[in-house]
Amino acid sequence: MKLLSWNIQWGRGMDGRVDLARTLRTLHQLGDFDVICLQEVAVNFPGLPGSHGENQVAILSAGLPGYTPVYGPATDVPDGHGGRSQFGNAIFSRLPVGQVWRHLLPWPVDPTVPSMQRILVEAVVSTDLGPLRVMTTHLEYYSAIQREAQIDAIRRLHAEACALSGRPPLIEEQGGSFEVLPRPTQALLCGDMNFPAHASERAQMLAPFEAGVPTFQDAWSVLHPGQVHAPTVGIHPVDFVKQPECFDFVFVTEGLAGRLSAHGIDAGTEASDHQPVWVELG
Repeated sequence: MKLLSWNIQWGRGMDGRVDLARTLRTLHQLGDFDVICLQEVAVNFPGLPGSHGENQVAILSAGLPGYTPVYGPATDVPDGHGGRSQFGNAIFSRLPVGQVWRHLLPWPVDPTVPSMQRILVEAVVSTDLGPLRVMTTHLEYYSAIQREAQIDAIRRLHAEACALSGRPPLIEEQGGSFEVLPRPTQALLCGDMNFPAHASERAQMLAPFEAGVPTFQDAWSVLHPGQVHAPTVGIHPVDFVKQPECFDFVFVTEGLAGRLSAHGIDAGTEASDHQPVWVELG
């Protein structure tokens, strides 16, 4: 199973142009992926630099035939013309998709910095390795207080999912909205975490859980133990990091860590201010 994660910056490249055709062309050139997780996907948001208010979910879906799109808007606001402007994350899967969850993450008040609502999008996909939960997110950049609260929430949601995975179904739940569909303990979490690899937030994400809840492991470190993370931002000059850093991670539960066979980063593309990251499980 091959999975790619990429903050596409609503299709805006380093040249300042929003070009979803370029985004799609880059995706196809990078490889043949079973699951594609994208952050900063916009719908009807002309206020974003370079955007004309495109329905980016529709454009990306049309360019990824055979994939099931799962969109989770974190920001959902009026556009001033009777419609809605949305901004969030998306999962595109050509593997069968089971139940889907869209978890709004905590947004505690931090009056000293700008910030926005964040979301974790979760979908169960069926793979040759068995069912697994794919989660993608984009954590707050400016506020460490909010970022740490969001990591705590993701860890709590993971623990809750693992508890539900062992819960026997009840007869009363069958066939209706109460029915609990399979929700495996094994999971993959990816996205733009907005912290560097040396930050305390990474240790927070990787901290052990109580017994029965599989711990997250950093896919890069599993395959490259002791090596400094390859950068995913700042390879091409940007104003939000002083030097190239790794902000984009793939974390896998310990049951999947032994299945990792590859971890890649495309350092060449200038189709976004972040670089695409992918992993292969086999």
